[in-house]
Amino acid sequence: MIERYFSAPKTIRRLRAGLSGPFIDGFAEALQQQGYSRSMAIRSLHTASHIGWFIQRRGGVLSDINESTIKDFGRHLMRCRCYQRHSRKKTGYHARFAVKRFHRYLIKLGICAAPAINNIVTEPSLVTAFRDWFRTHRGVTEPTLRLYCRGATDLLQTLGEDFGLWSIQAVRKFLLDRSTQCSVDTTQKLITSMRTFLRFLSYRGYIRTDLHLAVPAIAHWRLASLPQSLSSEEVDRAIATCDGNTIAGLRNRAIILMLCRLGLRAGDLVKLCLDDIDWRSGTLQVTGKGRYQVRLPLPQDVGDALLKYIYRRPRICTSDRIFLRVNAPIRPFATSDAICSIVKQALKRAGIQDPTGGAHLLRHTTATEMLRHGVPLDQIGLVLRHRSIDMTAYYAKVDIALMQQIAQPWPEVNP
Repeated sequence: MIERYFSAPKTIRRLRAGLSGPFIDGFAEALQQQGYSRSMAIRSLHTASHIGWFIQRRGGVLSDINESTIKDFGRHLMRCRCYQRHSRKKTGYHARFAVKRFHRYLIKLGICAAPAINNIVTEPSLVTAFRDWFRTHRGVTEPTLRLYCRGATDLLQTLGEDFGLWSIQAVRKFLLDRSTQCSVDTTQKLITSMRTFLRFLSYRGYIRTDLHLAVPAIAHWRLASLPQSLSSEEVDRAIATCDGNTIAGLRNRAIILMLCRLGLRAGDLVKLCLDDIDWRSGTLQVTGKGRYQVRLPLPQDVGDALLKYIYRRPRICTSDRIFLRVNAPIRPFATSDAICSIVKQALKRAGIQDPTGGAHLLRHTTATEMLRHGVPLDQIGLVLRHRSIDMTAYYAKVDIALMQQIAQPWPEVNP
């Protein structure tokens, strides 16, 4: 397999010698399957052979590689006078990542032991049951589960597991104490997680049924501010920054078009699969919060952008997720942060300030544009998949023309 990257017989013999030799060809194949470039694969294979000789000179075996060994190898690179005669600074920089790559490969083969995870926080069994219940019945994503379970664990550890001692005063005191230690946004999230956990405990029969009503709310007026959005000209500029025939450019253009035209969330795009697109009927099935599914029409420009990207999409990844990383290792996006980062970079290239921080700005823009074109609020709510018209009413304030029609004149004040 390494003949794909090397032609000199002397180099091939050296790479296949030493402690790392038996694993070099398999490592080369793994690098190719993960989409690493030729230059990066060559550096990684040299480093894999290098650390094998390094450990052999110390009288060890390949299974000895751990975090401590990798640090020692990094220090060795700074004064290395081994067979590699490349620039020491450049070689050392890439080798620090390559050796970790080779270590992960050996862990996957079972040659090296997986690193121990320190500082493991044991989750109470009741919180684990709450996590499983919430995931099963509400279809909550893992980031939301972590947030809810963190608040539930804190509440349980503070008040104790003797539910007979839980009272309205104790619950309120817990929240008021925590609210002085964190921001308003964090307090709001804690209130939501507390109420949900208390309902779960009530459902299990541990506490009285109305204890969740004891959790006080904090002053917050959701409709007090205007939704942030972009103008049509700014949207066109953001889309134009993604023009090009590179895989990254085609992918980013499809992502921004879907956010602008369909008002999708970043998490919707992360979970989008090839089977979700019905090319015959020109529709797209989206699975949103709580596993709520809806089929949306696929605009022509969005469909064209998707097709161009799918034709160039990396074939080495077997996942059916549509949007993948373009840098090795090639795999689907793990979280919605990647989508938000793509939007931020596009807005930055277009010279647009992002007041909200990510993909949700384009969702607000979609709703605002529909409203300006006379689309009723209930239909906007269907596109945005709002479960309550009150959520969609947030955008009614941007319809200045309609507000001018219903605004009453300010009464004259006589001196």
